[in-house]
Amino acid sequence: MVDPRSKFFNNIAELLSNTAGAASGVKKEIDVIVKSQVEKLLNDFEVVQRDEFDAMKEMLIKEREKNDELEEKINSLEKLIKKPKKITK
Repeated sequence: MVDPRSKFFNNIAELLSNTAGAASGVKKEIDVIVKSQVEKLLNDFEVVQRDEFDAMKEMLIKEREKNDELEEKINSLEKLIKKPKKITK
């Protein structure tokens, strides 16, 4: 003979297990919907993605370094031009 309490608790455990599975599926679905809406909003505001920002930042750092090097070269050339030349006979 099957204990009625045991069957009752088995049914409750099964119901809770099914509910947890369904809740997990709903959570995943909500996460996907929220993520897509946030991405849509960010695209509407034309927000730059992090990897694009980092790539642009690296490019600008390199260009700044080149610019500083060129500025130093120009300054040294200007000093050479401004030095009075010795006339030799």
